[in-house]
Amino acid sequence: MTKINLIDYGFRPIEANDMPARVIATHRERYDLVCEYGEISAYLKTSIYYVEYPTEEFPTTGDFVLIQYNPIGESIIIKTLERKSEFIRSDGWSITGKQVIAANFDYVFIMASLNNDFNLKRIERYLTMAWQSRAVPVIILTKSDLVEDASEKLRAVERFASGVGVYAVSAVTGAGIDMLGEYLKPGKTIVFLGSSGVGKSSLLNALAGEEIMEVNVTRNVDASKGRHTTTYRQLIMLESGVMIIDTPGMRELGMFDASDGLSDVFADIENYLGKCKFSDCKHASEPGCAIKNAIQSGELSAARWQRYSELNKENSFSLKAKQARNKAISKFSKQLKKSRKDY
Repeated sequence: MTKINLIDYGFRPIEANDMPARVIATHRERYDLVCEYGEISAYLKTSIYYVEYPTEEFPTTGDFVLIQYNPIGESIIIKTLERKSEFIRSDGWSITGKQVIAANFDYVFIMASLNNDFNLKRIERYLTMAWQSRAVPVIILTKSDLVEDASEKLRAVERFASGVGVYAVSAVTGAGIDMLGEYLKPGKTIVFLGSSGVGKSSLLNALAGEEIMEVNVTRNVDASKGRHTTTYRQLIMLESGVMIIDTPGMRELGMFDASDGLSDVFADIENYLGKCKFSDCKHASEPGCAIKNAIQSGELSAARWQRYSELNKENSFSLKAKQARNKAISKFSKQLKKSRKDY
């Protein structure tokens, strides 16, 4: 049997007695992994992950883990290794209040279609959370073959995405695909993020040079809306050595502790904060408001300020919810320890 070198999958060697592996797909209770013996299936070790005080993060696609390898059956995941990057959204159903979509990637391809579904507000939200992930965001405007001229929308994105690569591409004609070459390096991992139908699977097929993902198209005049077929998060190794984490389209993308990401995306606005006449300025009707003055002079767009305010308010709410959740968990843990001691 030819052994697989996990370094080709982006693994950085560590000292460990157990076998390392990388999560390439997540299912409800089962994980698909790749280790030195190839692709295997595994489950979480119950006594480590399903306890009152778990110390291990539940793995997600892209994670590196340590396993107890079983050559004749299911292996067991015993540890989630430290992540270099992670894309997180809020999840009210989770104990932690968050859901980790993907981990250990180098680039975030934020994908938005150039057709009627084009939405600057949505792109700003993805960009904020992409910067928070600790990876490099790249904005991919898909379906350029469906518009006569993409330059206006391209400039609109570039105005707020300072320092971020923005590309208009078509998976149908191949236009713009060659411009992505600087990101497509062996050993690098790219996560595809975007709403349903933006063309994630189509772009993956174009990069692979073959149809490795099924793509469905809805019946309409211009075939501008795709119907996503990715139903779970999976990591795919291309022949070039590039790894793509494909994700299902997300209907909701709630903020989760994205303060740093907000500062990166809205640095122009935050430059005005703290420069108002009054330190407790609400940027509404107070005199000497730096934000109001910038809007009136045309230095700052009122629409952009509105979008920042909405995202900042949502992020503040998520931070308060996170603090309240941590406080409640801490209180419960103390009470549980005390009851056991008394017993």
